[in-house]
Amino acid sequence: MIVLDLICDQDHRFEAWFASSDAFDTQLATGLVSCPHCASRQLRRLPSAPYVQTSSHSAPRLPEPDPAAIAARLVDALRSAASQSEDVGERFAEEARRIHHGDAEERAIRGKANQSDVRELIDEGIPVLPVPPDKEDLH
Repeated sequence: MIVLDLICDQDHRFEAWFASSDAFDTQLATGLVSCPHCASRQLRRLPSAPYVQTSSHSAPRLPEPDPAAIAARLVDALRSAASQSEDVGERFAEEARRIHHGDAEERAIRGKANQSDVRELIDEGIPVLPVPPDKEDLH
């Protein structure tokens, strides 16, 4: 894993992580890397200082992450984001397509969709994220 210092054509500086220098070059060439500030894809690498360990001591060991706790925090964050979106109910797939194609105002929505609809949306390049229902929603 490498961290690269990048700059866009609007002079926004930022860091990005890549598996390797070749991975960065490939992603840049295919348009997968963009500026987080303005979405420009006109980027270049900046010179960066190499990491030099200044002490013979190894870094302190971090505690092992608890996968259940991480999953619970992620689900809570997803539910929180969903609660701040518009509920379009059974019209979710239709409304997601309308937004994606510019036929409706862009906004965060939530609703219900079956597996087939979700797969079709993803195949069409429409980003969707299933969120587990809250306990109160199950009753």
